[in-house]
Amino acid sequence: MAGPDDYEIPPRIRPEDDAGYLEKITQAVFQAGFSWRVIRQKWPNFQTAFAGFQVDKVAAFTAEDVERLVEDKGIVRNGRKIEATIHNARVCQELIAQHGSFYAYLRSRDGEDYYARAKKFCREFKFMGPMGAYFFFWSVDEDVPDYETWRAEQEQQR
Repeated sequence: MAGPDDYEIPPRIRPEDDAGYLEKITQAVFQAGFSWRVIRQKWPNFQTAFAGFQVDKVAAFTAEDVERLVEDKGIVRNGRKIEATIHNARVCQELIAQHGSFYAYLRSRDGEDYYARAKKFCREFKFMGPMGAYFFFWSVDEDVPDYETWRAEQEQQR
């Protein structure tokens, strides 16, 4: 059972570049099902293993890179999440090519309410569920509903 140290409220900081957005997407993916403390402790290793989350570098990872990462004891060695991170980097590449930056992509969605944005975000990115999307949008300083309101909405949809 998760204790109070297993959860934290992430700081709300708009990333400086596209790598920062991919990093937050990846945190959302890997935190699902794990203690935040475990992920936080291993995060410097993730940053190294995933080339500082440089979008083009991660998007170019191959099957050999997946094998290397699955053997890396410094990170969470979940092959499906590692593959999802590479896929998500490729999605980021496409969105950046279309919009100029990931931030500009987010601005292209400004007319939509949070729930529409989150639903599309979950469809675009692998291993991204409602909680991951909420974490992502919160941590990159995008508009999100109050957590208790959002949680109640999630419960109603079950």
